[in-house]
Amino acid sequence: MIFDFVSTLNGYLWGSILIYLLTGCGIWFTFRLKAIQFRHFFHMFSLLKSSRQSNNHGISSFQALCTSLAARIGTGNLMGVAVAISLGGAGAVFWMWLIALVGMATAFSESLLGQLYKEKDRNGNFRGGPAYYMSKGLGSKPLAITFSLCLFFGYGFVFSSVQANSITDAFAGSFGIEPLVTGIIITIATAWIIFGGLKNIARFAELAVPFMGITYFCICLIVIFINYDKVPGILINIIESAFGLQEAGGGLVGAAIVQGVKRGLYSNEAGMGSSPNVAAAAIPNPPHPASQGYVQMLAVFFDTIVICTCTALLILLFDDGGQGFEGIQLTQQALAAQVGAWGSDFISIAILFFGFTSIVANFAYADNNLKYLNMDNMLGHWFLRLGFLAMLVFGSVASLPQVIALADMSTGLMTIVNVTALFLLSKVIVSVTKDYHQQMKNNTLPFYQPNKEEHSKLRLTKGIWQ
Repeated sequence: MIFDFVSTLNGYLWGSILIYLLTGCGIWFTFRLKAIQFRHFFHMFSLLKSSRQSNNHGISSFQALCTSLAARIGTGNLMGVAVAISLGGAGAVFWMWLIALVGMATAFSESLLGQLYKEKDRNGNFRGGPAYYMSKGLGSKPLAITFSLCLFFGYGFVFSSVQANSITDAFAGSFGIEPLVTGIIITIATAWIIFGGLKNIARFAELAVPFMGITYFCICLIVIFINYDKVPGILINIIESAFGLQEAGGGLVGAAIVQGVKRGLYSNEAGMGSSPNVAAAAIPNPPHPASQGYVQMLAVFFDTIVICTCTALLILLFDDGGQGFEGIQLTQQALAAQVGAWGSDFISIAILFFGFTSIVANFAYADNNLKYLNMDNMLGHWFLRLGFLAMLVFGSVASLPQVIALADMSTGLMTIVNVTALFLLSKVIVSVTKDYHQQMKNNTLPFYQPNKEEHSKLRLTKGIWQ
């Protein structure tokens, strides 16, 4: 009964609403920010040089990048790509690319706002995110509460069950370990980390994300190099399938487009409203909201254009076509077909790292929004912790379609609310971005220092941007 309702709601959300809304949002901010993701592509990388600085009030920009990548680079990159190709054909990969490229501008915008409207909590640490810029920038607490509820449900309970499901499924296939056993071990390890707070999570992500991302990327590069003669044909097939009738039989809202956009969003999270939560906790360098927007834009590029493409090529090189396999097991068999039986075991280890770092980052996002649910107290924090850990156990034994359906619903609801706020705050985003670029043009280090009139007009938190 419940899953019938969820399925029906997802049909409306993903059948048309989110396809147009996300694509339109990405195109809108690409236009308003003058193709910032292409014009200033190398500037994103240059900011990494000074991204390790932090203080007692927040985490470094690099830690924020790693934490957001920890949430992004998860099962969506290994399992999600497999699901997209299985249901939407090779053409779904093209639409994943497209939603990522235009989504980079969306990611820049939401992370800029997260920084702009951040505040300090009772412990002196920076906090922020969509609920904060909805409440302050738009003056709408009802919208902030609505978003917080969606995020709390998605990141506090649903998304991590998807990660747990993929990890336990992979270990069951490779090592024959019962899913419940793996689920309990994951839950205990998660509890040990999340009880340490955001800075503990950020430190863990700073170490784990670069290691797991580089290792997986290198393995995929070796496979692609071995099969370099087949790659041009695969790329042509991706593009032709994206516009052909065989996959996109429903026209504009065909299987390739729907699956590409759906799995692309779930992977890179641009527009969902998740990354601004951790972006707001960072100490930006240069000290300007736009600099953190650039750093988070880089996360979308790494996630989809680099990691998801590696997985897609790996699967499309699978001679068997993947028949009889679904989800993470398709990715496992694809690599095993190229390098031998150890490839399946390697994917199991990779999904453990990918999924586990996503799990702990998801908790940080949910914990950040307790304030707007009037749950930022001991009882609220314990409710989240226990519910979060219980859902890990549930996800380890639930069926893949069930957890995927809940994740799609949560993603869709969060995105609608967040994108609405982004459109309404377009002028603020453009104005702050112009300030950054003007200072760069004058060969000065960008430093955001609004005057009293701007402070009042934008309803910024006092004492943050002095």
